[in-house]
Amino acid sequence: MQRREIRENKYLFLYLYTLFVTEQDQYHTSNLSMKREITNIIRYVMDEWIPPVIRDSRWFMYPAYYYWFKGKYIKEIMDFKKNVFQMSSGEYVAFYQKVRSRTEGRPTDMNAASLRHILKNTDAASETLLDVGCGKGYLLKTLLTEKNYKLTGCEIHNHLGDMNVDFVSGFAENLPFPDKSFDIVTCTHTIEHIINIQEAIKELKRVAKKQLIIVTPKQKYYFYTLDLHVWFFPAKEYLIKEIGLENYTCEDIKGDWVYVGYMD
Repeated sequence: MQRREIRENKYLFLYLYTLFVTEQDQYHTSNLSMKREITNIIRYVMDEWIPPVIRDSRWFMYPAYYYWFKGKYIKEIMDFKKNVFQMSSGEYVAFYQKVRSRTEGRPTDMNAASLRHILKNTDAASETLLDVGCGKGYLLKTLLTEKNYKLTGCEIHNHLGDMNVDFVSGFAENLPFPDKSFDIVTCTHTIEHIINIQEAIKELKRVAKKQLIIVTPKQKYYFYTLDLHVWFFPAKEYLIKEIGLENYTCEDIKGDWVYVGYMD
């Protein structure tokens, strides 16, 4: 019993130390929110180094939840996976609107290498691009400077400010566009949050004419995760099967899957 307690305390120290070190790194680099590269390191340490029986225990994860979500709505957030599939669309949106985490404020969920991969592999001859789940528009803003596409963002609420792109409010499961409306459709760090993922992917494929680009974490399933994901893709084969295109590439880029599918 004493050995077990020592072992469990060791793992508790390990992940608290990881959080402390990354917090200090963010402080010294004058960045008020955690970069994707940092959160991927935290996730890797917790998911790969800590035995599952400890990693996925409520008592072990409670301090991490308390820290990550700034001490608010902790019980409700920890029970998220138990309740999410019974939530209405309104309840789901309301839940996300009130939750605040230490990733809040960072400009994008993508790591820099994934962004470079997207820029390199988007079809140069295309004219139109739709970004579904565009958030604050980091990818769209980058594309404005790097490419010459006519850009459209789609999200529940508009957070694009005065960016020179079109915006349409909508849900990924029911996109308000005709078939094959855009040469390229991108969807980054979004599908893992969508309850009806099959319908969302069907819609993404429906409105894409040439390319469909999806980015999602390479992540094991655990009941207690700090990212509020409901779908998990530890191996690329899960993602490939879910999307179901015949022509594609799918690469692990610094802890995230970057899938580039070709519609023809």
